Amino acid sequence: MIARVTLDLAVRREFDYLIPNEMEHNVCDGTRVKVPFGSREVLGVVTALLTESPHGNLREIIKTVGRQALVTPPILKLVRWISEYYCCAPEVAMKAVLPDAVRKEEEGWRERLYVRALPQHDKLPKLTKRQEDLWSIVEEWRELPLQELVRLAGTTSATIRKLEDKGLVSIAPQISERDPYAKEHILPTSPLELNDEQSVALRSIVKAIDCLAVSKDNAIDVKENGVFLLHGVTGSGKTEVYLQAIAHALKQGKGAIVLVPEISLTPQTVERFKARFSQGPLQTLVAVLHSHLSAGERHDEWHKIRQGRARIVIGARSAVFAPVEPLGLVIVDEEHEHSYKQEEAPRYNARDLAVVRGQQEKAVVVLGSATPCMESYYNVQRKKYGLLSLTERADAKNMPIVRIVDMRNASRKDKGISIFSPQLHEAILQRLEKKEQVMLFLNRRGWSSSLQCPECGFVAECPNCSVSLTYHRAAQKLMCHICGHIDSAPTKCPEPNCGNKSIRFSGLGTEKVEAALGKSFPSARVKRMDSDTLKRKEDYRRILGDFRSGKIDILVGTQMIAKGLHFPNVTLVGIIHADLSLHIPDFRAGERTFQLLTQVAGRAGRGDVEGEVYVQSFTPFHPAIQYARRHDYIGFYDQEIEFRQELRYPPVGRVALLTLRGRSEDRVRFFSDHLRKEMDLLAHEMGDVVIAGPAPAPLLRAENFYRYQIMIRTPRMPQLSRKLSSKIDSLQIPEDLRLIIDIDPVSLS
Repeated sequence: MIARVTLDLAVRREFDYLIPNEMEHNVCDGTRVKVPFGSREVLGVVTALLTESPHGNLREIIKTVGRQALVTPPILKLVRWISEYYCCAPEVAMKAVLPDAVRKEEEGWRERLYVRALPQHDKLPKLTKRQEDLWSIVEEWRELPLQELVRLAGTTSATIRKLEDKGLVSIAPQISERDPYAKEHILPTSPLELNDEQSVALRSIVKAIDCLAVSKDNAIDVKENGVFLLHGVTGSGKTEVYLQAIAHALKQGKGAIVLVPEISLTPQTVERFKARFSQGPLQTLVAVLHSHLSAGERHDEWHKIRQGRARIVIGARSAVFAPVEPLGLVIVDEEHEHSYKQEEAPRYNARDLAVVRGQQEKAVVVLGSATPCMESYYNVQRKKYGLLSLTERADAKNMPIVRIVDMRNASRKDKGISIFSPQLHEAILQRLEKKEQVMLFLNRRGWSSSLQCPECGFVAECPNCSVSLTYHRAAQKLMCHICGHIDSAPTKCPEPNCGNKSIRFSGLGTEKVEAALGKSFPSARVKRMDSDTLKRKEDYRRILGDFRSGKIDILVGTQMIAKGLHFPNVTLVGIIHADLSLHIPDFRAGERTFQLLTQVAGRAGRGDVEGEVYVQSFTPFHPAIQYARRHDYIGFYDQEIEFRQELRYPPVGRVALLTLRGRSEDRVRFFSDHLRKEMDLLAHEMGDVVIAGPAPAPLLRAENFYRYQIMIRTPRMPQLSRKLSSKIDSLQIPEDLRLIIDIDPVSLS
């Protein structure tokens, strides 16, 4: 027998190896193996078993790795799809589906010494007082880690060893799983009563799960293709629908994957799901996968899934690859979020992969959002997805009142730009007096966005990127948020011929807002939540826990506080600078602004008191802001789709973005022109293709690399992907240049 193997090396091809007779029963599709490669020994994954190979003089597999195949056949199928559609090498796609923690040759389980009480049939041997106290603890626990017993008893391991000598206990190593939520105390919950709209949504999902379970082939009726867009306003109870849908999947013997866009959402989501499935006939482990886990935690959580002990998985985008078998349901919460898009190769979108995986494995996929991405709602209009609507908040609570503040008028009155308009300032004061909580949103961290000299016009810019440096007052540093470059904050203009001491910091960030709150509301307990304040993985849970318990009055933060969080005592939300995302050079700028404003506004009024939202804007009549004020997604979609249709932008067409980068701008520009000629030939072959560029990227220089882009639009992306892969393989790209292909990009920067 012959095994085709994808190596853990960037070689852009697979290799064939002989399977030794003694290994034939241990090697199957997805098995990790060690093989010879040149003078080295490398690891890889078996992707196919063959009876013959076109190559001669095949070498033998050295050994198999692991007790079972790590890559399941459905995931192997998904890897092939990723490689073809996203124009990446097979080994790059394979690396995405297997975390580094489980790719190693040796298994990464942690062993600890455990003390276990042994059955006693005769009278206990004579014990000292300390030994008697120790034995009573062991009898009560029956089994516990040695170090934990040392702590509980306030003794030493030598004393415990004496109990072992007397035949009372055994001390032996056992695998000790690292559970990131082991210290959490979870109280079980029961299903909630659904309103009429929730019930209709649940019945549709349940019917699809049952239909797909009995279908014999892929010829399924379009009402039964198993993909739903759950369009529910903020606070409409989408999570309860998810929970009850998962319960039905578990009853059918299937597992479920729940994707969330932000790590900050994970603790709250995990708590709700563990509480629901911690006991009863549907009891199961809930595994968690995201980047803030330690390597050991990720190893153990992943193997819980692969061994079938955890039938529910919650995590960020990489959790879409979780080896759940059999898979019955995939939920993508806040499906519009651009954080589902991977920024490094393979540049997949977890939302789209969830749909592909669901169709390949006949699992139901539910995409949930109050502000669906244009692509998803377009698929609803074309009858590719089913639509489930939740138009009212759970328990018939009112949507928050949204008030737009024209900051042009406020700045004229104050003879300058103030952080808080008089209206927002008064609203905060009133809510604090009533012991209610406030959330303030500004999607920019730091103190000021730039440092300028009014005398000579100097602006502090990053030496590596085409951006100004952001001032962080607490650290007294100027920082680049692209490459991480740091300079000391000067006390005078750095220009040798100037030296003006009246340099000024322009713009504002969350750090400045936090300080302004301290001055304006000195008795309020204020906390900031952004990537500068969240340094340790437990910081997310700690700050959100303090806010939930009322230890914080005002929470100010970036987009990580904008979605998915449920705090009933938040009655006021303020959006400091609503225009930030409107003016970036991207056709999705309006869509992103509408989504962000709607999501942030949705944090208000989730309890008994009606919510209120103040949106401070310098362009108050922009359609994205006005439609967000009215919570009118359909109205926004209808006007936005006209613009997209006119220019054949997504979702009407599809986009492939080719970015060429290098140290020399002249060389990048020259080869970009050559690349455009090659793309023109490809367009002539395909037809129905529109090409724009080459042009400098919106951020021309990043991390000392110059970047030029070519945008290709087509309604037939799978065909374009195949032709792009073939064309790029034949191109001889200079070694000092790098070509990046991004299929379905979510950002043009």
